[in-house]
Amino acid sequence: MKYLFPAIVAWAASQGLKHLFGLLGRNRRIFNSASAWLLPSGGMPSVHSATVVAFTVYVGLIEGWDSGLFGLSVLFAAIVMYDSMRVRYSSGRQGELLNSVLRTLKTKLRPIRVVHGHTPIEVLAGAVVGVLVALVVFFTTK
Repeated sequence: MKYLFPAIVAWAASQGLKHLFGLLGRNRRIFNSASAWLLPSGGMPSVHSATVVAFTVYVGLIEGWDSGLFGLSVLFAAIVMYDSMRVRYSSGRQGELLNSVLRTLKTKLRPIRVVHGHTPIEVLAGAVVGVLVALVVFFTTK
């Protein structure tokens, strides 16, 4: 559980920041359902990045930077961040475009559910949150 604690704290911190940025940003989004409130997709900062980076940095601090577990964590974090930035971002944009076409054609087809990915700056911001959380947890729980 000690390895998961920084990841959970990073998840909560980045979700809170995401809501704050959403309310202060140009969208001024207010989430209208419990699932949208707890688990919005896309946006600043990347919760994916914050969570996996917090876990990875904490593993490095505890196990050592040359441990096998740290190496595996780095690989896992890189895959998650790449996926959220490239694959999910692209599929989210394609989903928005498809829904736009459906609205334009005024079909009876229901719009598809769109899950948003992240821009590189959102991934970087999430990674920064993850590093900071891991350091705070490490130095306050010693």
